[in-house]
Amino acid sequence: MKIITSEPSLINHILNLNTVQKNKFIQKYGNFLALPQVEIKDLTQKPVSSIESFLLDGSSLITDLQLLVSLAGRNEIHSYLEIGTWRGESVYNVAKEVEDCTTINLSVADMKKLGWNINYAEQHAILSKKNPKILHLEANTKTFDFGSLNKKYDLIFIDGDHSYDMVLSDTRNVFKHLVHENTVVVWHDYAYSAQKIRYEVFQAILDGVDPENHKFLYHPKNTMCAVFMKDKLQATAFDEFAMPDKIYNVSLSEVISFNKEIR
Repeated sequence: MKIITSEPSLINHILNLNTVQKNKFIQKYGNFLALPQVEIKDLTQKPVSSIESFLLDGSSLITDLQLLVSLAGRNEIHSYLEIGTWRGESVYNVAKEVEDCTTINLSVADMKKLGWNINYAEQHAILSKKNPKILHLEANTKTFDFGSLNKKYDLIFIDGDHSYDMVLSDTRNVFKHLVHENTVVVWHDYAYSAQKIRYEVFQAILDGVDPENHKFLYHPKNTMCAVFMKDKLQATAFDEFAMPDKIYNVSLSEVISFNKEIR
């Protein structure tokens, strides 16, 4: 307490602790502590051939990327929108299955104005910009007019700022302007890991989606994602301490210089 008294701003770190966020969550959604889980394979209509990733800090899990590519490969998916691009790994992989791909992210200039590290800012879309078919829009989604896109998307990935306010804002805008009857929506960082729910983001998802649509929300196993999907899916209850019942075989190959090798 002495430290907080001398530096009051530190109280924000305490308030943001996941245990505090969980307690806030329980006050509103006491009977809904986790989404039901589904298997990625049950969302897939054809095998995923390969996933490309830098395997660096801040990247999606390989299983997160597998989930997106699996969904993108479904027969009814023809368009994709992504909020939050980072290095561009997710949209780059999705674009192997979907030609109509769009991302929305802050411009490098805006990130620099915010005082963000220059190298961090300039890494945004470093991979996805190697595919000229991907449309990169530069905007702050807090003020962006989503209606100006003037279309609905088949698959949407929300992976921008993960604070409660921004996840709530992005979710509401997506469902208000961009979703049609069969749109699939995926949120990244619903969980800190495959077995540790991130309650700040979880509450923003539930608050941003109409209550009657909560029954269409799932947590794909082995991912940090939540998904909104109206298909009838076989689901199981989440267990943070569930014993592992599967082992996966992952093969890696290294591209020495992605600048030269990736097209």
